[in-house]
Order: sequence, then structure tokens, then C-alpha cells
Amino acid sequence: EQQINKNRMVLLLIAGIPLTMILAATWLWYFVVQGELDLIGTMGTANRGSLVQPPRQIDDRALLDEDGYPFKYADLEPKWTMLVPSSGALCGPDCERSLYLTRQIHVAMGKEFNRLRRLYVGDARVADTPMNVSEGAEGDPAPAVLGDVLASEHRGMRTAVASPDDQRVLFEEYRVDRSTWYLVDPAGWIMMSYNGEVSYKDVMADLKFLLKNSSE
Repeated sequence: EQQINKNRMVLLLIAGIPLTMILAATWLWYFVVQGELDLIGTMGTANRGSLVQPPRQIDDRALLDEDGYPFKYADLEPKWTMLVPSSGALCGPDCERSLYLTRQIHVAMGKEFNRLRRLYVGDARVADTPMNVSEGAEGDPAPAVLGDVLASEHRGMRTAVASPDDQRVLFEEYRVDRSTWYLVDPAGWIMMSYNGEVSYKDVMADLKFLLKNSSE
């Protein structure tokens, strides 16, 4: 009889553990949905960049390619994208640094190189965008026009043009800190921002985590 009672206790315990977990998860989800519990704020996140909340869909705005035709992110091969914005119809020191940094990160990702791309989004064609710097990040004299810089130092980088109004909507953080650039997921959602205070090693740690847990 004692053995039977012990067996019953074991069965009740086995059945009770998953039931307790389900009830706890339901309770937690209810308070998150109701807005009464900030789970991310409470537990923190592992990412080094800043989450864009809510994410912004790049194809919600009317971007153009260099020839003036509609630019659709959805038409590109699905990849994670490092997006460098620039405004004022020029590329200054922050813009040049972001271009250099994202290029170095892209190359340093090694075997994951082909799962990433880079995209420059300005408010003028790169052929019409002057470089407002005297020298590049490595001390070399900077070409006068951004288009020449991309052609010689950033081969394969995609470009697009966004109106100032569209830039204000898409790149809110950039308006505050011109060293800001973004990470866009394969579906076109701008989901994380970085600035000059984040090291390239931290960016790479985020990228490795995302690529490891992504099918794209």
C-alpha cells in the first residue's frame, strides 16, 4: 500500500509539473499582452545594438534606385542588411565612417559574408552626392563624389534614394545621432540601430547570433 501511494505521488508530480508550467506561461503571456509587464525591460536582452520598437518596414516608403525607378527591398535576395543612411545631399565624416565600419564588419564575418549585404540610402543619387571629408578612414585622400568612393572601395554595395520626409520616418534615431546606422532583416524590417559608441566586435556578436538562429 505504501508503494502504491508513492507511485501515485510520483504520477501526480509528473503530471503536475507540465501543468504548472502551462499555467505560469499563460499567466505571463496575459500580463505581457495587457501591457502590465515589460518582459524585455525586466530581463534585458542579449543584443548589443538598440532595438527599433516597433520595427519599420522599409518598403512602406517610396524609395528609388539610382535611375529613378522604384526600389523594392522585397525584390532583393533575402539577406540581412547593414543600412547606412545619409541626408543633406552629402556624405560627411559620420557617413564615411559608417561606410568604412560596415565594410570591415562585412569582410570580417568570413564564411557568413554571402548571407549579408550593405545598403546606402541617401536623399540624392550617389553620383550627385559630394564627399564632405578631406580624407578617408585609412588616411587616403577622399574622392570628391560618393559614387566614386563606392565604385572603388565599396564594390557590391546597393544604393537607394529616399526623400527627406521618408528618411525622417525610417531613420528616426539617425536624426538624433548622425553616427547611427541600421540592421534590416531579410523581410525588410528595420529592427536594430547602432551608433559610434558600439564596437565592431559587439556588432559581429549580434550578427553571428542572428545568422545562427535564422534560416536566411
